[in-house]
Amino acid sequence: MKLPRYISRARRTAVILLTECLVYIAVFAILLGIGTAAFYFCWNHSEALIYATDDIASAMRAGERWRADVRGATGKISVETTSAGELLKIPRGKGEVFYSFHEGAVRRKLASSNFSELLFEKAKTSQMQADPRGTVTAWRWELELAQRRKETRLPLLFTFEAAQAKP
Repeated sequence: MKLPRYISRARRTAVILLTECLVYIAVFAILLGIGTAAFYFCWNHSEALIYATDDIASAMRAGERWRADVRGATGKISVETTSAGELLKIPRGKGEVFYSFHEGAVRRKLASSNFSELLFEKAKTSQMQADPRGTVTAWRWELELAQRRKETRLPLLFTFEAAQAKP
C-alpha cells in the first residue's frame, strides 16, 4: 500500500496496523463461522447416533424376550394375520403369550392379563414365521426399524431365530 509523502511515518504505520487488524478480524469471523457449522454438524450426528443406539438396544431386548418365550413354549406356536396386523400365539403353561404388530408397534400380552406391554414402537416392518428344519420347527422374526433421518442409507434390519425346547 503506497501512501502519500505528506503523511508522517507514524501515521503510515498506524494505518497499516489498522488494515491488518481488519483482515485478522475478517479471518477470525470466517474461521469462527466454519467452526460453529462443524460443531452443529457433529452435534446433530452424535444425537442421531444416540437415537440409533437406543433403538438397537430396544430391538435387541425385544428379540431376546421373544426368543425366551419361543424357547419356553409348551404347545404349537401359531401366527395369524388379522386386520389389525400380525399376531403370534405362544402357548406357555396354562396360558398364552401374544405378540402383535400394529402401526409400527410390537406388543407382548399375556392371555391372563388385560395389560399389553410395548416392546418396540419404531418398527417399519415385522414378520414372524415358522422355519421347518427336519424334525424341529424353528421360528424367525425379521424386524426392520423405522428410519429417523432422511440421510440414513442403511436400514436397520434384525433377524431373531429360536426353537422350542420341548415341541
